[in-house]
Amino acid sequence: MSMRINTNIEALNAQRNLSLTANAFASSVEKLSSGLRINRAADDAAGLAISEKLGAQVTGLNQAQRNAQDGISMVQTAEGALAEVHSMLNRIRELAVEGANATIGQSDGTSINNEITALQAEITRIATATTFNGQNLLTGTNLNATQSGGSAMVGMVVAAGTNTSLTAVNVAGAKAGATYTLTTAGGGTSLQLSDGAGNTQTVVVNQILAAGSQTISFGNLGVAFTVSSVAGETATNIAAGLNNKTVVMGAGTQARFQIGANAGDTLGVNFADARTSAYTGGPVSFDTAIANLTAATASANAWATGGAAAADALITATDAAITTVSSIRAGFGAVENRLQHTVASVGVASENLNASESRIKDLDVAAEMVNFTKTQILQQAGTAILAQANSAPQNILTLLR
Repeated sequence: MSMRINTNIEALNAQRNLSLTANAFASSVEKLSSGLRINRAADDAAGLAISEKLGAQVTGLNQAQRNAQDGISMVQTAEGALAEVHSMLNRIRELAVEGANATIGQSDGTSINNEITALQAEITRIATATTFNGQNLLTGTNLNATQSGGSAMVGMVVAAGTNTSLTAVNVAGAKAGATYTLTTAGGGTSLQLSDGAGNTQTVVVNQILAAGSQTISFGNLGVAFTVSSVAGETATNIAAGLNNKTVVMGAGTQARFQIGANAGDTLGVNFADARTSAYTGGPVSFDTAIANLTAATASANAWATGGAAAADALITATDAAITTVSSIRAGFGAVENRLQHTVASVGVASENLNASESRIKDLDVAAEMVNFTKTQILQQAGTAILAQANSAPQNILTLLR
């Protein structure tokens, strides 16, 4: 065995191994201190990419859950106001029934009318003043709104030679104020829909057989087109016929709730006008019936000749008004129940995605402690051995004595 002074191979080997052990020890300490298996892309590049996507979905779902809960609060606010409207309509009907009786005279009719008109004004005031975060809920002019549009396109001929036409346009999930434009794509066999704000979706168009139809649905943007054909049509001709067609959305009266983590995961809720001017069912409108009752109290003879009839007409108009408000409240109740289920569903999805992300990104502390202990012992042993390897060349001094 040769003995050298200038180059201590054993010490260099021990130093190299000690350096590797030190790096492994540092990595183990980093993982244990952070609780994460992946702290940087070098730890697991593919795992990092997957976990970050899952993390984005989780945060989106958590926000969507809060959105749905806010939506419930918004609907409850509107429905609570309508509960009082119902009470006042019932009182108006009670007064109208009283006024239709022959025992009621002119002064009694005036008193009845005064209370009815006061309740009428209060119903309109409540509907006008009911807001959520500054947005009117019961005036039919909710700010975050969508409306069904594109009806002018229905019946449009797509390919005249085979009697192919557009039979329906569904914009239930579309955005308020957006202009949607169709353009051909994919070599003429696909259609791309753009909302004018940078959001697009491309859908493949299929051939239609004779007496057949197909729905071209752009689910991410909330718009769908149904095309029907008598003799059948090729995908290319259908796409060409819809090329450069637009659907313009108006303001509408639907609130658009974002209840999912992705574009298009929305729910539209109708916030109808609940002011007395909107109660137009029945032979005469609600406001007109009250105006007629007021006219019947204008003079002593007026009530005698038309008071009971005006009160009777108001009973019918109030019944129609109660039906209108009941319909609005029933819609709010259905939406509230749906949003409750949405909250539960989104919560489950978030929990499952959290578990998936955890399995990829979080650290198994027990397993990592094994590596930590091993590298700690190796580091101590390596340091001791390096010291021994560094002192080995001193044995050469015995040869020089």
